[in-house]
Amino acid sequence: MEEMPSDSTQKRCAVVTGGNKGIGLEICRQLASNGILVILTARDEKRGTEAVESLKASGLSNVVFHQLDVIDPSSISSLANFIKNHFKKLDILVNNAAEIGLTIEVDAFRAFNGFINVSDENPDLIKGIMEQNYDKAEKCIEINYYGTKAVTEALLPFLQLSSSPNIVNVSSVYGTLQYLHNEKVKEELNNVESLTEERLDELLQCFLKDFKENKLEVNGWPITTSAYKMSKAAVNAYTRMLARKFHNMRINSAHPGYVKTDITCDTGFLTVEEGAKGPVKVALLPSDGPSGQFFHQTELSTF
Repeated sequence: MEEMPSDSTQKRCAVVTGGNKGIGLEICRQLASNGILVILTARDEKRGTEAVESLKASGLSNVVFHQLDVIDPSSISSLANFIKNHFKKLDILVNNAAEIGLTIEVDAFRAFNGFINVSDENPDLIKGIMEQNYDKAEKCIEINYYGTKAVTEALLPFLQLSSSPNIVNVSSVYGTLQYLHNEKVKEELNNVESLTEERLDELLQCFLKDFKENKLEVNGWPITTSAYKMSKAAVNAYTRMLARKFHNMRINSAHPGYVKTDITCDTGFLTVEEGAKGPVKVALLPSDGPSGQFFHQTELSTF
């Protein structure tokens, strides 16, 4: 067990999921640089521990590691107990862990210039470059949406003990409603006053059923990067539903931009430092800051 910083119950405290590399690791670095005590979480114990060691080597002592697999209930409850025993409360939760839901032929994808040229208008262009299959689609929704939701629900009691609680769901411009071609579904996801979590579940099950039966196009779902887009659209809807429920918290979605990371096969044009700026800004919003909003990098945008 790691040594806890001596003032661990006094400091503002943050949990970052998927914190061992890429944007997640950089979010941990920037939060720690702002004097926040950071619990860096990762599914892989070795990688997570190494990430914390690298931050400590750069002079940031206020970072600790805890293992977390966002789709494993026992792993989530172990993290919740860790927070309860060592920190008593939580001030910031950054849900960053995510899965792309595709098989990508890396060299061809880079030659194709990455996601910039991927569109539903010409899905045939990406044949042999990006492949979707049902198992990957299901896993993508499970991690990106259901994982985010499970971690959030487990940690809400600790966030409610904070004097200034913030939840940041790292989302994507791909989760905005412009990528949906089904007007009825679009309207339902947009009407957050009447949308329920049960209905959101039904829509996702509907999407997966159509995916399996090869009916994405005919029923107006996204055709390319489909599961990722739907998972992030669900995260955005969940963000708004949660913000309506918890008026004492700031709960927002943040799109980091198109960043050079593993998930983009390094095809992005922003550095991880630039990409982390938005989520970190949103994580540090003051008590009277906006809630239930979508940030595009560091700017307020629209769902």
